[in-house]
Amino acid sequence: MRQQQLALTSRQRELYDYLRSRINGGEGPPSLRKAAEDLKISHTAVASLLQSLQEKGWIRREGRYSRDIALLAPDFPESASGGRSVPIIGRVAAGLPLYAQQEWAGNVLVDAAIYRGSNLFALRVQGDSMQKAGIFEGDLAICEPRQFAANGEIVVALINNEEATIKRFFYLGDHIKLQPENDSYPAMVYDLGEVLIQGKVIGIQRGPEQMAAL
Repeated sequence: MRQQQLALTSRQRELYDYLRSRINGGEGPPSLRKAAEDLKISHTAVASLLQSLQEKGWIRREGRYSRDIALLAPDFPESASGGRSVPIIGRVAAGLPLYAQQEWAGNVLVDAAIYRGSNLFALRVQGDSMQKAGIFEGDLAICEPRQFAANGEIVVALINNEEATIKRFFYLGDHIKLQPENDSYPAMVYDLGEVLIQGKVIGIQRGPEQMAAL
């Protein structure tokens, strides 16, 4: 009988999604050095995360150096858990704007009873400019696709078709203000044509058991 799979932390999920992407893409399991470089963490952290994934029943390691890895849970058990899988499509900045990335970066399981919209997506937050709104670096922002916003809503905004950022939105007639939630950062003001709304942030997830609706 297959070992029951326990919930993963956000960091464990990141490693699992990385392994799945490599293995399903034909690259095979990475070395500790390669995984550490790609995920920008230490070799020791990778080894510890691999051990946790094995103990929780998400992978099986074989071979003398445990380089051979078998995935035991290629997809989230959505129907059994009452959850839904939401794609993580890259990172955005909650600080200075970061170049908008559109690469696939795995999936995150969210509560289907709370997050009911269509075509939801998740973005990994970088920076601390939204900390007063409870959005911290490393969080996953769960977003509903939108091309419009009401004043005061927290949105994902694309600036000049190049930079994406999470800020509080204000339409002020002839310009748009993107307001951070951190007194260390100034408001960002743009002409109307410089900002495209990509989505509304409807929740934040720090781990499989921790979600906070905004």
